[in-house]
Amino acid sequence: MKDDHSARSATGHADNRSVAQAYANQVDYCRSNDATITARIVAAVAGLLDDPEPGAFVARIRDWPGRPLGDAVPLRSAGGLHALQLSGRAPELAPIYAGEPADDHAIIARAVREHEAFLMPWLDGPPQTNEAGRSWGFVAAMLWLAGEGLPPRFECLEIGSSAGINLMLDRYAYDLGGVKVGPAEPAMRFVPEWRGKSPPDSAITIASLKGCDVAPIDLTVPEQAMRLKAYTWPEHTVRFERLEAAIAAAKAKKPDLVHMNAADFVEQQLALPQAEGTTRMLMHSIVWQYVPEDQQAQIVAAMAAWGAKATQGRALAWVELEADRTLLGHGLRVRYWPGGEEPRLIAAAHAHGAWAEWFDAA
Repeated sequence: MKDDHSARSATGHADNRSVAQAYANQVDYCRSNDATITARIVAAVAGLLDDPEPGAFVARIRDWPGRPLGDAVPLRSAGGLHALQLSGRAPELAPIYAGEPADDHAIIARAVREHEAFLMPWLDGPPQTNEAGRSWGFVAAMLWLAGEGLPPRFECLEIGSSAGINLMLDRYAYDLGGVKVGPAEPAMRFVPEWRGKSPPDSAITIASLKGCDVAPIDLTVPEQAMRLKAYTWPEHTVRFERLEAAIAAAKAKKPDLVHMNAADFVEQQLALPQAEGTTRMLMHSIVWQYVPEDQQAQIVAAMAAWGAKATQGRALAWVELEADRTLLGHGLRVRYWPGGEEPRLIAAAHAHGAWAEWFDAA
């Protein structure tokens, strides 16, 4: 994906080229991830950008006051339209979401024109793309860290937890290249297509899981769960099945999720006493781009400061499953203290956990 920092007008708004490029990039990304319906929706919205009378929804997109790609504006608009379709208020959208041939431009133009009041709030905040299929990366990282000699008992801290689906990863089972982890009767089971050698077959224990979000979602509230469903790509039916399983798990026991910004949460949690024989692990997936730069700097500084105090018995780790432009996909990076401060790319992955390519079998 291309960076859009330089494509700004004198007012500080993104110019039309930047917005159009963000939409073009998103279309390409959707197509490469087998999301053809979402690609059609995004392309149809992009086709309205040059409309001389676009209406408030498209005008706000066209005059976006920031980074259209970094702010995931195409996904915000797609989420709004998917929510509109799920609500049943715009039956004209049905052919597109059924994957049938249709005049996408005309259908989306009508929906946007007639349902602006419904759609506008979907541009107010970043997408909520909580996905249980990404939890494999956190578990694989724990196996790797234990293989590196860190204490195999983990205190997990997640930023940008959304609905806390990955804060229930201890209730899921995994088969990671033949290495099996998790309970005998899991809420979900993940067996990504594995490429490369297997991760270390380490015995690990999850002592705790706690997370934060600036706009946390309560899975047990149907209206809030619907927001996650709207951001789930309609082509990926397995993700809807996972979401229903996560809702059931949350109803049985809610994840430990607090309303707090990422930097404050990290600083607060790192300052708490840490038990001997544990590894405290910061983790996040497809979140970092949404964290404001000042908060990113706070988190980096806090991890470095507490990392300097880490010991073999009270270790600190940082696990990131984020978009990686060099891979043209997503990468699993891990660093730890003491001794492994430099980030190491240990795997590449599908955005929703369909496959993983292991780089480091240490």
